[in-house]
Amino acid sequence: GPARPLHYALPLTFYHRTRRAIQKREASAAAALDRSRHAAASFPSPFPTCVRAATQTNRVQIRRPISPARLPMAAGALVLALVAALAVALAGANSEGDALSALRRSLRDPGGVLQSWDPTLVNPCTWFHVTCDRDNRVTRLDLGNLNLSGHLVPELGKLEHLQYLELYKNNIEGTIPSELGDLKNLISLDLYKNNVSGTIPPTLGKLKSLVFLRLNGNRLTGPIPRELAGISSLKVVDVSGNNLCGTIPTTGPFEHIPLSK
Repeated sequence: GPARPLHYALPLTFYHRTRRAIQKREASAAAALDRSRHAAASFPSPFPTCVRAATQTNRVQIRRPISPARLPMAAGALVLALVAALAVALAGANSEGDALSALRRSLRDPGGVLQSWDPTLVNPCTWFHVTCDRDNRVTRLDLGNLNLSGHLVPELGKLEHLQYLELYKNNIEGTIPSELGDLKNLISLDLYKNNVSGTIPPTLGKLKSLVFLRLNGNRLTGPIPRELAGISSLKVVDVSGNNLCGTIPTTGPFEHIPLSK
């Protein structure tokens, strides 16, 4: 048809552009509504009132809770960690129990004072004359004056947490195992008034926590190891009543420790 004047065409063009803009906004709002409905459907509980009332929120990020299907996996991992820790503790207890059982087999016990040393028990901390710390590691062995005889065993060196080894006034024979030098936490070594023979092991010089060393009243021979002079913590040393020879160390802790000749 005939062309319309310009003053008719401009309002019509403006009308169509405005209508398209309104339709675009309506479509965007509908899409946003669909997304919110989808989020609400996947969310396990209603949205909080404060969220529904928000008018200036640009973005809401919702993290899904741990799926129930994943809970057994997490619980299983925790159980495995606990089992591993328990296994380590039991292994340590078994190792110490084995060491004490070896000592028990090497001793004669006419008074039956070691009857509680049952090798079938996992934890030696329940045995008489054995003391443990909070972690069930053996820290004391009190076997003094119990009329025991026999000999010491190298397995004693496996009691790495042992602080007190008390075997005085018995009838212990044989030599002092060099493995006792592995007891890095040992504070007191009391073997006095037994029948121990042989030499004093130089490995005892590794006992850097040792304070009391009483070996008097035995049948020890040879010199006093110079390695003992390197134990700065030593306060009491008694090696009298033996058949020792050689010179007495005069350095380190021996400078201030009177020794009986």
